[in-house]
Amino acid sequence: MLRLLAASTILVSLAACGPEGDGGLGFGSDPAVGRPAFSGEAALELVRTQVEFGPRVPGREGHRQQLEWMVGLLESLADSVKLQTLEFVASQGDTLPLTNVLARFNPQAQHRILLLAHWDTRPWSDMSLDPAEKDLPVPGANDGGSGTAILLHLAELMSADPPPAGVDLLLVDGEDYGPGTEDMFIGSRHFAGNLPKPIPWRYGLLLDMVGDRDPSFPVEAYSAEGAPKVVQHVWTVARELGFGAYFPTRVGVRVMDDHLPLLEAGLPTIDIIDFDYEPWHTPRDTPDKVSAVTLRMVGELVTEVVYRGG
Repeated sequence: MLRLLAASTILVSLAACGPEGDGGLGFGSDPAVGRPAFSGEAALELVRTQVEFGPRVPGREGHRQQLEWMVGLLESLADSVKLQTLEFVASQGDTLPLTNVLARFNPQAQHRILLLAHWDTRPWSDMSLDPAEKDLPVPGANDGGSGTAILLHLAELMSADPPPAGVDLLLVDGEDYGPGTEDMFIGSRHFAGNLPKPIPWRYGLLLDMVGDRDPSFPVEAYSAEGAPKVVQHVWTVARELGFGAYFPTRVGVRVMDDHLPLLEAGLPTIDIIDFDYEPWHTPRDTPDKVSAVTLRMVGELVTEVVYRGG
């Protein structure tokens, strides 16, 4: 992922939440009673499983193995699973076989939200300080693996205890290929370019790099500008769960990520991301850098949002 860093100190107001202050999005304001508990250890084990496949770079064996595993797991859990396949010719001439995976829960519900993460990993460790490592693929425990793990564990929870609203999990491919932006966010651009009309989701939540051992999730700047009511809702829930110290309401950097194509296509989508992660795009993005406690916190937040009815 290429990040355009532009610091901002704007504060997001959390005063307006619930039916009167949600801009017509219909957010629930009552705590979810009896919702399932999210296990950080279960999510961390799903991170380890992904990394054990090896680099999930499009066209490599680890990519093929993870796709087969994810689809099999989701087909056993979701009401339906749809694959969106494409071939993309990268700027360097590589032909990339890509697959977006969409798993649907409570498909008859009209009230729907979209949760997404990217499942591929970067073929180059371009941020490594060691020149000998720059051509090594990134293991992607946090960058790719953490968001995917949270969604897969959430799928397990929703299979056993169906959510009150409709929830669709989207695992997008080709986010992290590069080196330039023309070869990134490929799956999300393809998905956004083929959105059904009318758009069935009220909003989207993107999870990216959500497992850091030293977590901090300030508001991503494009999210604050493009989907402020969604930010307001999610950060309010985080505060109510006691996670306010880790979800500061200041607006941080602009992050070019998979939410941008969806925002441009008209779906309010925010990026929950901790970009301050030292092993980013290096060979040290391994499971030992990922925290079950952080995965649990983010997973509890998303689960609470889901079981409040979105």
